[in-house]
Amino acid sequence: MSTVEPLLPYEWPGSFFIGEEEMEAVSCVIRSRSPFRFYGHDLQGYVQKLEDAYCARTGQPYALAVNSGTAALSITLSAMDVGPGDEVLLPGYLWVSCIAAIVRAGAIPRLVEVDDTFCMDPNDLEQKITEHSKVVMVVHMSGMSGDIERIAAIARKHGLLLLEDCAQANGALFRGRPLGGFGDAAIFSFQLNKNVTAGEGGMLVCADKMLYDRAVAFHDLGYPRNEQGRLITDNPDLQLWGQGSRMSELSAAMMVAQEQKLDEITAAMRERNHYLYKRLSGIGGMKPRQVVDPQGDSGAFALLIWPDAETCRAITHATREAGVRPGPLGLNNVTMQDWGLHLYYNNLSLVNKRGLNSSGYPWTAPENVFAADYAYGRGSLPYADQLFDRTSVLQVPPILDFALCDRIVEIFSECAEHL
Repeated sequence: MSTVEPLLPYEWPGSFFIGEEEMEAVSCVIRSRSPFRFYGHDLQGYVQKLEDAYCARTGQPYALAVNSGTAALSITLSAMDVGPGDEVLLPGYLWVSCIAAIVRAGAIPRLVEVDDTFCMDPNDLEQKITEHSKVVMVVHMSGMSGDIERIAAIARKHGLLLLEDCAQANGALFRGRPLGGFGDAAIFSFQLNKNVTAGEGGMLVCADKMLYDRAVAFHDLGYPRNEQGRLITDNPDLQLWGQGSRMSELSAAMMVAQEQKLDEITAAMRERNHYLYKRLSGIGGMKPRQVVDPQGDSGAFALLIWPDAETCRAITHATREAGVRPGPLGLNNVTMQDWGLHLYYNNLSLVNKRGLNSSGYPWTAPENVFAADYAYGRGSLPYADQLFDRTSVLQVPPILDFALCDRIVEIFSECAEHL
């Protein structure tokens, strides 16, 4: 193990901006003795304020705060009436929650290649669509979007619903338009790793009133509520099964304060990200990921593509030994091979088609026999595989100062020369 002290701050962007505003907002909820969103002694309405903020941010007319991004995915697919006999198309660079939401809905994941943006490849998407396709789940991985305009056009052309996963790209844009505003629905995460955080929490936004009403029922107890926060049980179209994923006023209070800092946080990360890309480009034959819209990148991740897998592993190891790493609780400056469940083939429950129980459901459901030959192991997405093999991940905290950026560049240059 290296004796050089770690140089990198931890990679949890929003956490560095937690301050008096968050503490005062949370204290306000505690003083009011009203932590439940629907009623209380003196309800402060922070959940509603947060939902209003995300409607304004994304341009979507409806927003629903929930207790995690994972729950937001599951609730949205349920609201879209996704189930057995359906498949959801999603990229091979993703997070385990994306797959889990599809499996829990009883539907089938259908893997799509990524391109040099590390987001969904529109060409492969169009080739993978079948009669069973119902939803395109586009995942804006590592802080930015691929060609979301073209993907949205493909979804419309084929009559498919479009769900944007913005968990890692909160505050990002595509050609001036906010991510989360292109699809029928979008989700966000407020977990500690994200651009803004309440420790846990999530948000879904959508364009359709019935989709929103169904999501409200699914996120709660299966029924909508009236203005007094009481359950309404007489609407036959909204008598569903809920999952108790409401956001509390405490989480929302913290998030209202954090959301107001989101543009400041992403601007800081973007500036440092582009500085590193510019100065690291060419060292050891490295080229950065393709960034279609530099001004829209939230800046949280720099993806470094090396000439081959051996160079990638060697330079990553050498630079970590020289101090380009965080403290023991962090995960930064790693090869994509060490990036865990972000890579499709590292999700062994998917590779082995393990279901929700010993029956193997949903793959064993009669309605899903069309997917009997679908494979998920390494080799299923050849272009993604070779990208993953030769790419390393450098997360870019918003407090990274430019003197440290210069030192990082110097270390990469020295290690590349020695190798």
